[in-house]
Amino acid sequence: MSRLRVYARIARVLIVVTLGLTMAGVFGVFERIGLAHSMERRQRWSRFFMARLGNALPFRMTVHGELPKQPMLWVSNHVSWTDIPLLGMLTPLSFLSKAEVRTWPVAGWLAAKAGSLFIRRGSGDSQLIRKQMTRHLQTAHPLLMFPEGTTTDGRSLRTFHGRLLSAAIDSEVMLQPVAIRYLRDGEIDALAPFIGDDDLLSHLMRLFSNDCGDVEVHLLQPIACQGRERAALAFEAQQAVQKVLFGEVAKPAEPRRTGELIAA
Repeated sequence: MSRLRVYARIARVLIVVTLGLTMAGVFGVFERIGLAHSMERRQRWSRFFMARLGNALPFRMTVHGELPKQPMLWVSNHVSWTDIPLLGMLTPLSFLSKAEVRTWPVAGWLAAKAGSLFIRRGSGDSQLIRKQMTRHLQTAHPLLMFPEGTTTDGRSLRTFHGRLLSAAIDSEVMLQPVAIRYLRDGEIDALAPFIGDDDLLSHLMRLFSNDCGDVEVHLLQPIACQGRERAALAFEAQQAVQKVLFGEVAKPAEPRRTGELIAA
């Protein structure tokens, strides 16, 4: 691909980011003068921005399944930062993100103004974020989280952690499992994953230096949460995503005897 075309693609993304900064700046000004914006409005504008960013990325997206007609807690496997605009363009959503994102230049500010919730890993604030998530869901605002806690190369699925799924149980909403898969020439895409020590600029150059890839988004059967245990919910969601992506179902861990638990 010609270098000129690569730069044109990157320029399009930068124009969209500039649009997002302008929108976030407007929200910031209104906040300073005491005109707070509702979460519903933030989610609508966030979807508007995500749609433009997603369309600027070199992917062809196919969506399988139906969008939920009521607010749910979405749980998805996580491959790349591009998951966020591609899923965020489907419907008005907020995201649960790691706290480090809030400190990132540009992206952190945009995420905060869009109504994202942030959690610090290992900081002991899981009860606080659980309450925030519960309030968010109880006010009929959909929320998406990545229960693996990190990105993968798209060839495997990590364990879905269930500790924050209590928010869905407390707020009596359903769980919406989502499976996202990146393909290139019919095979798992090696360019899309954003893992390890990768940096955003290098990743963008790799993506835009190649032809468009394909993205499949599967909106799976919602899972009822009322009266369920969070670990069981996490495992059921993981099984559903695993089956769609890899055609197999994860086996539950065998319970250990009391002696083995003490030894561990």
